[in-house]
Amino acid sequence: VQLVESGGGLVQSGGSLRLSCTASGGTFSNYVMSWYRQAPGKEREWVSTIDRAGTSTDYADSVKGRFTNSRDNAKNTVTLQMNSLKPEDTAVYYCKAVMWWTHYWGKGTLVTVSS
Repeated sequence: VQLVESGGGLVQSGGSLRLSCTASGGTFSNYVMSWYRQAPGKEREWVSTIDRAGTSTDYADSVKGRFTNSRDNAKNTVTLQMNSLKPEDTAVYYCKAVMWWTHYWGKGTLVTVSS
């Protein structure tokens, strides 16, 4: 499975961005999809997970109420809508696909939030 993230960029504090992760090479609906992020000088941290059907989501406390994770299995895409962005949201954002013991990562997309 190949994962490609897109949608990152520079945004002012309080702004919004919409990240997408498009999968190819596998049956997308078989995978639980997650978003992670890694800020400069910090460890990679989990942001959000969505189940295979897109009916259940979970979020880190730091983004709850501001970020929305969704997926379109027909388009092999998972989307992270990010609102009310803060400078501390600045990071490289990665998507991850997990099925049983196998997992795949994208290469990430950079989000920079200016104050």
